[in-house]
Amino acid sequence: MPQQIPTSVAAVDLGSNSFHMIICSLHDGKLQTLDRLKEMVRLAAGLDSQKYLDQATQERALACLERFGQRIRNFPPNSVAIVGTNTLRIAKNSHQFIKKAERALGHPIHIISGIEEARLIYQGVAHSLASNANNRFVMDIGGSSTEYIIGRNDVAHTKESLNMGCVTVSQLFFKNGEINKRAFRKATLFAEQHLEPFQNTFHSKNWDEAIGASGSLKAISNVLQASGWSNNGITMAGMEQLVAQLLKLDKVEQINFPALSIERRPVFIGAVAIVYATFKTLNIEQMTVSDGALREGLVQDLLGRIYNDDIRSQTSKTIAARYHTDQKHSEQLKETLRYIARQLDQHPCFNDNLASLQFLEWTAELHEIGFEIAHSQYHKHSAYILENGDLAGFSKQDQLLLSKLVRSHRKKLRPERFADLPAPWRQNAPIMTIVFRLATVLHRNRHSQRADFKIEIDGNKIILAFPDGWLEQAPLTYADLKKEMHYLEEANFELIFDQC
Repeated sequence: MPQQIPTSVAAVDLGSNSFHMIICSLHDGKLQTLDRLKEMVRLAAGLDSQKYLDQATQERALACLERFGQRIRNFPPNSVAIVGTNTLRIAKNSHQFIKKAERALGHPIHIISGIEEARLIYQGVAHSLASNANNRFVMDIGGSSTEYIIGRNDVAHTKESLNMGCVTVSQLFFKNGEINKRAFRKATLFAEQHLEPFQNTFHSKNWDEAIGASGSLKAISNVLQASGWSNNGITMAGMEQLVAQLLKLDKVEQINFPALSIERRPVFIGAVAIVYATFKTLNIEQMTVSDGALREGLVQDLLGRIYNDDIRSQTSKTIAARYHTDQKHSEQLKETLRYIARQLDQHPCFNDNLASLQFLEWTAELHEIGFEIAHSQYHKHSAYILENGDLAGFSKQDQLLLSKLVRSHRKKLRPERFADLPAPWRQNAPIMTIVFRLATVLHRNRHSQRADFKIEIDGNKIILAFPDGWLEQAPLTYADLKKEMHYLEEANFELIFDQC
């Protein structure tokens, strides 16, 4: 658990249409919302045909983040969660933008997968809307992706993220702001085609209550109710009337519902097409709209980390069990990693940085999952799964770090492999890898007890000291350490080991 519980927490959602921030006070584990900020940035609209984010959109986004940063820049690191979604997942120059965005906010940004986004959305809805339903269906329309989730209570068990959103659909089918029946038919067909493979999964027969999250669904609900086309959220009958009214218009700029904000008008018809197609495909008659969404889910995840209930730890254990890893061996490694971390508590890699040890413990649990594919080169298989799988709670950067630690824990050590990691992992990962490599060498014989050795790290020099006579009684470990010494030497590290 962190040394100090923060008094305030914040979550920032860098969506493809809007940027959102929520700030809450935290007292005795209870949250109270202090502030909400939202700006329509339309990040997805700034992607060119080559998937590069244009300069004008970047500048507009960064100006927004400078304003957000004024509120949270001085918050402690463990009190802020910031995530980027689909546009930042696919933009080819997202890394350059993220560096500038992190400077504006004063905190790191984590890119999350569509499936992780869906999990967090469901969590935000579940904590914001009371319901007695056995199974909830949740839908969220973003700027360039739409998430569909079925869950029970506060756990999402079925999740999908489809590459269609209110910005992208509006741009694709209503170019120059023109509205006509043919364009709307094409837009709904596009959405239906994306949803078709999941029609049976998310069909209304599989859940008890439909809930919408996101500004687009709120806007549609507000328009329907203000126009007298629904008195209970979003209904299929109301959608038919809304579509009929929109198709009487020629231009997007003619959309003039009193309940619809001017800033949402350009992407409204794209959202309507997605909702209309979804209601038809999944046989939805009525949908309630929730105030909770991704940022509320982020806050709940943040609370778990603050109070030592990190979902990533549960995910790690679940994956290890699924791939039938040697749990006893993992526990031996974790105990030795803690033993090393205590001795290195003044080293920059471990000094007041619980995350380094946490990632090493996850590495201990997951480094052998590749055995399920093949024993030969198993560390490469493990690394691939960790980088590319859907791991609940882990961001893309988290998964990349785990993957590189696992990929580098045996054979040749290549420090350049860590060059594309974000700070502080770019600096810490080589040392973390060496620590893990040493732990695995010392536990290659899975049945022997750990020696009470001493370890020091001074720059690129690693010094091990073992009890008198221990190395003579462990000739295989001695041979493995000699081999490791050569591997580290090739990576410009010096391993020295002897008796105390």
